[in-house]
Amino acid sequence: MSPPLLQVNDLKKHFPINKGLFGQQTEWVYAVDGVSFEIARGETLSLVGESGCGKSTVGRAILRLFEITAGQVILDGQRIDDAHPSTMRQMRRRMQVVFQDPFSSLNPRMRVRDILAEPIRNFGLAKSAEDLEVRVTTLMDTVRLPREALNRRPHEFSGGQRQRIGIARALAAEPELIVCDEAVSALDVSVKAQIVNLLQDLQQKFGLALLFISHDLAIVEHMTHRVAVMYLGKIVEVAPRREIFAAPRHPYTKALLSAVPLPEPGAQRNPIILGGDVPSPIHPPNGCRFHTRCPFVFDRCRIDEPELRSTGNGQWVACHLETLPQV
Repeated sequence: MSPPLLQVNDLKKHFPINKGLFGQQTEWVYAVDGVSFEIARGETLSLVGESGCGKSTVGRAILRLFEITAGQVILDGQRIDDAHPSTMRQMRRRMQVVFQDPFSSLNPRMRVRDILAEPIRNFGLAKSAEDLEVRVTTLMDTVRLPREALNRRPHEFSGGQRQRIGIARALAAEPELIVCDEAVSALDVSVKAQIVNLLQDLQQKFGLALLFISHDLAIVEHMTHRVAVMYLGKIVEVAPRREIFAAPRHPYTKALLSAVPLPEPGAQRNPIILGGDVPSPIHPPNGCRFHTRCPFVFDRCRIDEPELRSTGNGQWVACHLETLPQV
C-alpha cells in the first residue's frame, strides 16, 4: 500500500485572547484540538461540520497560513509544519488553495493574464515568454473560460467565472493537493454543480488530491471518497462516503445528516433535534465534546474523552457508545 500524500497527526491550533489595558493574554480559543487524518493521492476527503467547528482552521493550518500550536503536518513523507521558509516555498507549489469568496481572493487591480502568470513566474515553471503564454492560455481552456477573457479584470466576471479563475490560479503551480475551503458555498445551485463537476474532471485528469471543506452535505455526497465529521475542534467520525451516508454511527453525524433537505417534493424526513447550544471553544466541556447535547449521554461521557476507534468497513468513530456491548 502506497504512503498517503498528506498526513495530519494530532493537529492543534489555539488562538490567544488578549484583554485588559496592556493586552495581556488571559484565555485561549481551542479552535482545533487534536485532529488526525490522511489523504491518499487522487483522493477527496471532505471535512464537514457546522459553522465554527474548526474545519477552515484545519485547512489554513495545513497550508501554514498561520503557525500551528502542536502536532505534525506531513506532505509526501516530509514534515512541513516546522520547515524552513526556503524549504516551505518549494512545498507550497505542491499544495494550493481555492477560497470561499472568489472576488476577495483575486487582486482587483490585476488582469486575469497576470493573475495566472504570477504563480508560474514565482515557481520558475516557464522556460520562456512563449512557454508562459502557452501555459496561461491552456489554463483558461482547462477551466472552460474563453481566452479572450485574459485581458479582463475580476470585477468583469460572474461569481462562477471568478471561481474558475481561482481554480486556474491554483492549477498554475501544478500542485498535488488542493484545499477547497467552502469553494462552492457562495455560488447558486446551477453554478455550484458546474464547479463541482469541473473539480471532479480536473481530479481525474491531473490525479489531484482534494481536501474539500464544506457544510453542504448534498454536494459532499456527490463528489467525495471519504468524509470526516468535525464538532467543536475534534473529528468525531471518519468513514467512506457510502458508509457515512447509509449508516452513520456517531449521534452528531446522525443529527447532521437528518437535517439535509430531500430533493423530492413532498418527501418527509424526521430531523433529530439536538438540545442546547454548541459550547464555547474557549471553555470546551470535559470528556466528550458532544456530551452536553447528546441524547444518549451517560457518566463516562462527562469524564473520559473518547478516541477514534475502528468499527469496520473503514469507519472510525469517537464515541463511548461504541464500547457498550448492547449497542
